[in-house]
Amino acid sequence: MNDTELYPIGDVARRTGLSVSAVRYYGDTGIVPATRVTAAGHRLYDVAAIARLELVRTLRELDTGLDGIRQLLDGETDLHGLLAAHLEIVERQGRALRARRAVLRTLLKQHGTTAQAALLHRLASLSDEERERIVDAFWTEVVTDLDLTPGFADRLRTARPVLPEDPTTGQLEAWLELANLVQDAEFRSAVRTELRDTYGTTEGRFVTTAPVQDFIHEEGAPIMERLLAEHRAGTPADAPHVQELIDAFVRAVPWNLAPQPGGSRRARLARLYREYERLRTEAQREGADHPFAANPAHDRYLSLVAVINGTPPADAGPEAPMPFTWLATALSTPAESRAG
Repeated sequence: MNDTELYPIGDVARRTGLSVSAVRYYGDTGIVPATRVTAAGHRLYDVAAIARLELVRTLRELDTGLDGIRQLLDGETDLHGLLAAHLEIVERQGRALRARRAVLRTLLKQHGTTAQAALLHRLASLSDEERERIVDAFWTEVVTDLDLTPGFADRLRTARPVLPEDPTTGQLEAWLELANLVQDAEFRSAVRTELRDTYGTTEGRFVTTAPVQDFIHEEGAPIMERLLAEHRAGTPADAPHVQELIDAFVRAVPWNLAPQPGGSRRARLARLYREYERLRTEAQREGADHPFAANPAHDRYLSLVAVINGTPPADAGPEAPMPFTWLATALSTPAESRAG
């Protein structure tokens, strides 16, 4: 292409991929005027004008606004600033589209009504502060006046959803379900009942003391995860590396985690795990009325929070129950009987 040559509008349209009417429009609006107009009214464009038109086409294909393009070509902004501003708009539009898609998917899944559509649309567009208020109201109703171990209600409140700035559709769908649930009176009552029946018992109050909770969720968590991995892999309870982990676990346990009198700390912990297994077996036999039964409402809350926060679900759930018997066996293995 010759730098000094002038090209008619038909050639310019072919070279830029624009229609003749689009080239004419950009000239009429002053975005890319013709380099020269002949006496007969024919528009002619030089190489620089053609390059500007190619840039306009590219930016328009990215859905950039004409005002921003005009400012760029007039030197009022640079390309980086224009693209950064446009990217922010596109990302905002993308978040809005994901929110709408989540609402539509949820409505289709639940065969939603017109009222539900309005509610879900509102829930999808709440601010961080509004989401916090909904969750705070849920926990206030659920734990107020429950006879729980001091401080445990505050620990329960820490399991709360934090929707990221750029959530996936799955995270939005989980938030919509959770927000809908925590405002439902029956769901709130179910969670409250489950917490009372589970953690108001002697065993429940012991497990929810601060030292036990700190150990379960902090100091003891890495060792327990390694033990659970060995169990999932089918490692015998008396394997040397399992026994090394058991030794580390026993050393880390706070003194009041195994309060039953008599015997070594290993023996006391083994009795505790066997008791948990007995209670779980009873719960499976007796059903929902047993204090050690599963807590479907609270578990659903926690699983949705995990999805929203992008954290993996707990290993010890319905699909991967805590191997109490295996742990008790590992703890009970005499030193002389350990494989090696």
